[in-house]
Amino acid sequence: MGFTKHAPSADAAGAEAAGLRWLREASPCVVEVLDTDDATITTRLVEAAPATPEAAYRAGRELARIHAAGAEAFGCPPAPGGEPWTGTNYIGSVPQRCEPTDDWAGFYTGQRVLPFARAAHRKGNIATETLDLVERACGAIRGHRWEVSPARIHGDLWAGNLLFGADGPVFIDPAAHGGHPETDLAMLALFGAPYLGEIRRGYIEESGAAPDFDVSTPIHQLHPLAVHARTHGSAYGPELRRVAEDTLRVLGD
Repeated sequence: MGFTKHAPSADAAGAEAAGLRWLREASPCVVEVLDTDDATITTRLVEAAPATPEAAYRAGRELARIHAAGAEAFGCPPAPGGEPWTGTNYIGSVPQRCEPTDDWAGFYTGQRVLPFARAAHRKGNIATETLDLVERACGAIRGHRWEVSPARIHGDLWAGNLLFGADGPVFIDPAAHGGHPETDLAMLALFGAPYLGEIRRGYIEESGAAPDFDVSTPIHQLHPLAVHARTHGSAYGPELRRVAEDTLRVLGD
């Protein structure tokens, strides 16, 4: 049985389908795409079940396997079967750039954080002082040396995009691209996933990450908060300011 939803455009449906298929190459816990047609996408129906510690632990392990599948570059679009998606890429209903590069800091600040923070400022949703802090935080990110390889990431992994069904965890609705693996975990932490500790435990055991790998969590929360400040209004301004300040502290700037 399938679940059909309407996307903002044919490109949005195509990008989501490509992202799901790309992620599913690495894990059966990514929802299966059954069909796309114009601006609709049909995926296998997930029959909801209560979240459990065991399912959350498996979600962490499966997320680590998805990340380990890798990507051609930071900012690369999804490439199911080795064929890159050539249309527009989205987070939610909003377009965002996917231009491949070997520089994670340049990609993250220039294609993810700053476009949305500046758009939020133009709309009057964040104060000039907040934008200035975000700009400073992005400068600090670019000034830091990052020892990381491109991971295959979900890209929009808030709690609503991690479902729990009868057969365990199910990842849905990605903004998939090549990125930093901590980005997905930081978004789960930002918006409150159930049994987050078990997700982290499963992730650490599968990936071999250090237990304190998430010390840089605020850095990876700049993008989703900037997106929400752009799309959902001024209520997200104070939180964006806080994570910009935390980013500067983490990076010693």
